[in-house]
Amino acid sequence: MSIATRVRAGIRNLRDREIEAEERSIISPADRKQPGVRITLFVVQALILVGLLIAGLGPLLWLAKSAISTTQDIITDPLGIFPSGIVQWQNLVTAWEQSAIGKYMFNTAVIAAGQAVVTLFVCTTCAYCLSVLKPRWAPALSAGILATLFVPSIIALVPLYLTILDLPVVGGSLIDNYFALWLPGAANAFMILVTKRFFDSLPRDVFEAARIDGAGAWRIFVVIVLPLSRPILGVVGLITIMASWKDFLWPLLVITNRELQPISVALFLNLKNTELGVQMAALFIALIVPVVLFVLFQKQFLRGVSASAGVKG
Repeated sequence: MSIATRVRAGIRNLRDREIEAEERSIISPADRKQPGVRITLFVVQALILVGLLIAGLGPLLWLAKSAISTTQDIITDPLGIFPSGIVQWQNLVTAWEQSAIGKYMFNTAVIAAGQAVVTLFVCTTCAYCLSVLKPRWAPALSAGILATLFVPSIIALVPLYLTILDLPVVGGSLIDNYFALWLPGAANAFMILVTKRFFDSLPRDVFEAARIDGAGAWRIFVVIVLPLSRPILGVVGLITIMASWKDFLWPLLVITNRELQPISVALFLNLKNTELGVQMAALFIALIVPVVLFVLFQKQFLRGVSASAGVKG
């Protein structure tokens, strides 16, 4: 049996596990047929749905309403459902022109794409080493990675900035360089552990068969592990892109050149003396991209999360 055939068999195995996980429930099909259980389940689901809609869509709808309202309307009636005056569609045009949102969105897209590529490379290689290659020092490295999750990021901010300002060994500085954003965020302990957990669930017999066929560690990683790991790769990439898109403090510190700044920093610096309605319009435009990304890829996102939490078998 060739390596490609084993990879396809492994992919079918993972899909079967995902389908099995989707069918599981704490309520059996027989219980669901009882009227009392069905009514209770419907009421609970309706309440949860309403709560999620209010918590999730509420801020987005309020921002959309504020984006087409006057400054006076936002201040006097902040909780109004609709604008009380004339709808100010001009706010969106003014925000786009005054803030150069198109240019800063492009900068943000470059930063987010580079962050996703670097993070995926670091997470997959590190997780592959810990989960598949398993050197003797793997448990110590796993413990060290896990320990970093307990360190608040704000504590590492100053030493990380000093490191970027004056690189050890090689010297130089990464200020106003996108690598200052890509490299620190690449070694994300949570992403590494999630990827490792997914790699742990991959069928080991495929790896053993590949080694018998003469495949080396690098070929197993590229030909077998990565194709089987498309769900978790999509999840890690999407989470990384969305986190990079909304990051503010670190880009504010290391990217001082106005021409290179992402949209989160640029809007903060460029709209200080702008009307509140225009500020809300600019924030709404900047928010559209991550929301649309999640809506388009929510199926892959949720499937990857469920697969990463699947039972090892």
